Amino acid sequence: MAGYRNLFIMKVLLLYDYPPSPSGLATQGDLLYRGLLELGVEAYAVNSSSVQEKEWYYRWLVPDVVVGIGYWGHTPELILHPQKYDLQPVPWLVADGYIANYQEVLNDLPLILVTSNWVKEMYVRDGINAANIEVLPVGCDTDAFIPFNREDVKIKAVRESLGILPGELMILTIGGDAASKGAQEVMQALAMINDKVPDWKYVCKVWPQQRTDLQNHADLELAVQLGIEKKVIYATSITSRNFMPYLIGACDIYASPSRLEGFGMSQVEASACEKPVVGIKAMGMLDTMIDGETAYLAKVAQKIVVDYVVLGKESGFEENHKIDFEIPRTIDYRANTDDIANYLLDLINHPLLRIQMGKAGRKRATENFDYRIVAKQFVEIINRRLGIF
Repeated sequence: MAGYRNLFIMKVLLLYDYPPSPSGLATQGDLLYRGLLELGVEAYAVNSSSVQEKEWYYRWLVPDVVVGIGYWGHTPELILHPQKYDLQPVPWLVADGYIANYQEVLNDLPLILVTSNWVKEMYVRDGINAANIEVLPVGCDTDAFIPFNREDVKIKAVRESLGILPGELMILTIGGDAASKGAQEVMQALAMINDKVPDWKYVCKVWPQQRTDLQNHADLELAVQLGIEKKVIYATSITSRNFMPYLIGACDIYASPSRLEGFGMSQVEASACEKPVVGIKAMGMLDTMIDGETAYLAKVAQKIVVDYVVLGKESGFEENHKIDFEIPRTIDYRANTDDIANYLLDLINHPLLRIQMGKAGRKRATENFDYRIVAKQFVEIINRRLGIF
């Protein structure tokens, strides 16, 4: 990338959860920020909710573009606010099942970035002009997420802290909560193959919060019903992004057949660590994973369809605003547990297959999703669509 340095006369202000928390959106924004700086772009980052600091940058920097990372409900902070100062917003958006508001605002923009082709389909389905939407994948720090030796002291320490014995296989799922990442489907699959595989433990790393605590309780109740509660571990501590490569590096299989996934950041990070992935053949994973080569993708067993939604102030409506759909909307997916069971059985019983799939995943992650590659794609899109420099 060194050849691109100092070629870009462009000023970019990025709006996201800055300084970055370990969340997916914050990481998405921060990796773009790092990539742009390494390319030689004059880039700055500010918290999207910090009105005064945003205005400060608007006044003295006068950025060419203001890039906001979030979803459509963040339109007031990411789009309307910079427009008040006659600046050009370029939102980089994820989806949450249904785009319920701000269609007019979004359609007036010359450019919207989204994280996958599936997210683009969702925005187009809900009334956003396809011609204004470009897909920009989320970056991955492939210098941090790397293959680790099983005997690395940091990897051994992770496994020991989780209670994973040396001879046990570790299957891992990471998410704000585990159920949304398909953990219940994975548990059902593991119960189906429990007597056919060597010793294993299933680790769910979740973020501590009240909603997650309630979901954790429901998940662990399911583990008891399935008779595998002694093999399921819920890790609920606050952790930084510095820890995540080692957590992923400590597992043998990364299983995340998500119920709703606009990209699949943790799946890509697992691939970068040379871990085989079990996912779902839908949504963002159709962009990031190659079924049978870098991952096993289970078929969709069920689509959760609703006739209406109830929204409030967070989405730009009054409280308890009901929207009825003329055509029912799919808001969630469930992966086929038989497929997950067969894929886990295959991966657990064939170590060489895990290695082969992991190496293919690492190659794809470094060639397509490295954060510097994504930053370069961003610059090229801005140049082509907006002619900034």
